[in-house]
Amino acid sequence: MAIVPDTADWTWVLERPCPECGFDTAAVSTDRIGPMFETVASAWRAVLAERDPVALRTRPSPQQWSALEYGCHVADVFRIGKFRIELLLTEVEPVFPNWDQDRTAIEDRYADQDPRAVAVGAYDAGKALAAVFAGVGDGEWVRRGTSSNESVFTVESLGRYLLHEPVHHLSDVAEPIF
Repeated sequence: MAIVPDTADWTWVLERPCPECGFDTAAVSTDRIGPMFETVASAWRAVLAERDPVALRTRPSPQQWSALEYGCHVADVFRIGKFRIELLLTEVEPVFPNWDQDRTAIEDRYADQDPRAVAVGAYDAGKALAAVFAGVGDGEWVRRGTSSNESVFTVESLGRYLLHEPVHHLSDVAEPIF
């Protein structure tokens, strides 16, 4: 059975804790966003590098991704997040290009990826995103942009929104870290 595409608007995680993973993005201050990306990138590296490859590829149910598939997705979230934050920091009120995460999972064959390569890629992409946040100046946190579904984000809100994704999916495959 194929994974049902997620069409939900997850921007509500900016206003209240996630009932599924417990993460409260509103409690994250701007000075913690970058370090938290480093922490979650390290946690994903550990999950993907230390587990048996067969176990990493096994879906807990036909409707839920495997740890490897989530790891690939998280690596893409880090990369796309970095691109979007850089757009916010370099352009005036950019509109982010659409990203179809479900199509990417199929086209990039997430389930067939090498877990060790994904571990390194996710870690490196998470560290790169953390580095971008480390360089955000005080006046830049309010710079605005719009997603393809017309949600308006600032550097701060997009950082908190992006942080929820790898934390949430880590709770799908391992113990929560925050």
